[in-house]
Amino acid sequence: MEKEKIVIGSDHAGYRLKEVIKKYLNETGYDYEDIGMYDEEASDYPQIAHKLAKLVSTSQYKRGILICGTGVGMCICANKTKGIRAVVCSDTTSAKFSRAHNDTNVLCLGQRIIGEYTAKEICKVWLETEFEARRHSKRVLMIEP
Repeated sequence: MEKEKIVIGSDHAGYRLKEVIKKYLNETGYDYEDIGMYDEEASDYPQIAHKLAKLVSTSQYKRGILICGTGVGMCICANKTKGIRAVVCSDTTSAKFSRAHNDTNVLCLGQRIIGEYTAKEICKVWLETEFEARRHSKRVLMIEP
């Protein structure tokens, strides 16, 4: 079974962890597009978050991963886009249930909050967990006004 292509982005505060996650995606057979940033030069996270959210909301990618210092700023920005259900995860349980129950389509991680191992485990769980549509579709539809 072919794995979906992921879009990934970070600001300067998430750049190093983004590089770790890209390596993990390569190792596990995921293709991805990196939309920036490409170094640790100061940058504005809303630009990357809005760009990635638009790519996911217009179905160019099914899911995306955003990384900044805490994950919070990216998540707030991404959730401003219609059709985006972004989540900040710092543990695998949140990653699992955000997918299974909420059909999240953007994962936000914080380089200053979690280590590399935990970040890879969160990505693994989030990417492998299917949405339990039968039980939760009605509630997910209620998210959009």
